[in-house]
Amino acid sequence: MASRTDLVEELMSRHPQVPREAVIKEDLLRGGLAFDDAALTDNENGSVKPKSYFIFSFDHRTLPELGTAALRRPPEEIVLTGGPYELRRTVVSVRTNPSSPYRVGTDGDGRLRLLLDGRAIADVGLPPMPAYYRHTLANGKSVMEVAPTIQWGYLIYLTAFRVCQYFGAKEECQYCDINHNWRQHKQAGRPYTGVKPVDEVLEALEIIDRYDTERASQAYTLTGGSITSQVNGLAEADFYGRYAQAIEERFPGRWIGKVVAQALPRADVQRFHDYGIRIYHPN
Repeated sequence: MASRTDLVEELMSRHPQVPREAVIKEDLLRGGLAFDDAALTDNENGSVKPKSYFIFSFDHRTLPELGTAALRRPPEEIVLTGGPYELRRTVVSVRTNPSSPYRVGTDGDGRLRLLLDGRAIADVGLPPMPAYYRHTLANGKSVMEVAPTIQWGYLIYLTAFRVCQYFGAKEECQYCDINHNWRQHKQAGRPYTGVKPVDEVLEALEIIDRYDTERASQAYTLTGGSITSQVNGLAEADFYGRYAQAIEERFPGRWIGKVVAQALPRADVQRFHDYGIRIYHPN
């Protein structure tokens, strides 16, 4: 049977017009990657920004099956460079899979490498812990829980509603694992708020705004589970829109607002715009 390396290199050879970085990244996102213990984070007490599980798990195993990676989270993202494929700087979101042929480990000099089938194929960089992650809200919640950042700190990901109403007592939509992710975090005793209060979101953003002195955060995304009836007495456009309205009133022009929601009637899309959202991305 051909190895994963053979498959990847055959794809590179068959599609030379596709950047090698894209081939590697697609395969990592599809199949996940494993981590040596030395490559895991110290959660919010370390120097590396940990995986925040902001909406989906993206993992190929449940938390109980991840072992050490469930206790010492992997990084939110990794950046790949160099190696035998001469990769240009490529940021990859982490999907944990203990049985993946891709593994992040250290070499003899203690430097992180991405290994494929046991062979080093790239240098690995990790996202630094942002200063705002070291601060908490007045109620003790972490900024990472309320307003995590991704894309190397560029995007604040605000999952306002962490479950989806496309499920019932005997059946559940299998399009994503948002509901499973909520359940597993609650079962593990982790803080994982189902509906984030608007005032908590604003307080977290105040902390980000104060300590993000380099202004790395440039945009926010509002998203969450689909609302087929109401949440807090509000239909979907108004539920999510109120967050944007509050953010734009408190921080006018600080961030570019984007919403990711199910395809909606034109009138609801206009309401998002009226609330202050500048980019609407239907899923």
